[in-house]
Amino acid sequence: MPKANHTHWFNKALQLRGSVIPVVIPRVIIFALFALGISWLDARSPLGDLQLAGTLANNVACNLVLGLLLVFRTNTAYDRFWEGRKAWGDLVVSIRSLLRELQTGLGNLQDDAKLERDRVLKYLPAFTICTQLYLQKQSLSKLATLNAKLKIDEPAIAKLRSAQIPPLEILRWLGDFIQKCCEKGWIDSGQRSSMNEKLNQLTIGLTTCERIQNTPVPVAYAVFLRVLIVLYCALLPFSLVGQLHQWTGLSVALISFVLLSVEAIGVEIENPFGSDANDLPLDELCASVTKTVDSALVARPYQAVKTPAPVVPITASPSQPLDTSDPQKMLAAEPSVLFAESQETQSQPPGIVILPQD
Repeated sequence: MPKANHTHWFNKALQLRGSVIPVVIPRVIIFALFALGISWLDARSPLGDLQLAGTLANNVACNLVLGLLLVFRTNTAYDRFWEGRKAWGDLVVSIRSLLRELQTGLGNLQDDAKLERDRVLKYLPAFTICTQLYLQKQSLSKLATLNAKLKIDEPAIAKLRSAQIPPLEILRWLGDFIQKCCEKGWIDSGQRSSMNEKLNQLTIGLTTCERIQNTPVPVAYAVFLRVLIVLYCALLPFSLVGQLHQWTGLSVALISFVLLSVEAIGVEIENPFGSDANDLPLDELCASVTKTVDSALVARPYQAVKTPAPVVPITASPSQPLDTSDPQKMLAAEPSVLFAESQETQSQPPGIVILPQD
């Protein structure tokens, strides 16, 4: 069993990339300064009845509601993140399956037909890149940058730029090519149905990503949660100042850091299609599809093994001696004939054949 790397654990715990610490620290400082002000006022003149306001922060109902809202907020955000990851996983699986069927079903194409097939196969990585840019609401500049590697013709890129939903435009091109292959007899109707099913799965995956992106968390829910956190952290110093005094600011800073961090994590992962450290690794997924298609294009096409012609038995007789100059005829001859020829050359006159005795 490998030994745990404790240094790596502490490095992960203290790293800032992907952490919500830079986001929540300014808010924590505000609540800490407010708590320090309350402790300073209490040191100069005891607050007295104002400390009763802190009992609201110790109320069971308030703590329970705040805890449930934070848990529900985080779970909802992670469900969106995980559903987005599953949708992209389905996209990659469907693309690889469609690539395999196109490569196998159209493996015997030659010349211009083969070039057209390879051109269409390059639309598969272009689909993933267009999907990423479409979900991130970016232009197709990345697709133009990768054109030297994908080698997509400029008219196709121009059509994608003018399309309202570029990934759906690529799926339409793939559907037209599959229909053309069936009409020309390159594939049968069963293969066409299977390939169209993969296109339908790509459409479902794209639509799932759109649904996740276009369905935000309800505003009323997010606003109420933040208001409740602010009220709790604002009332907390009044509850702690009587026992902690000058340590009230530090205590409020730690408690507010925990609450604000949990809420910030939910905000960070609720949209999994961005380009932040906590979002899905879309660049790696697109690179994986591109690498798969490139490998398929440079791989040797599948060729069926040719079945050798059946061997016709050759017989020999005393009047027609066996031709020993041809190895194929020697291998095809019956054992009794070979034995007879061997005995004949050793001791018997021509025309006499000695057969083996049982």
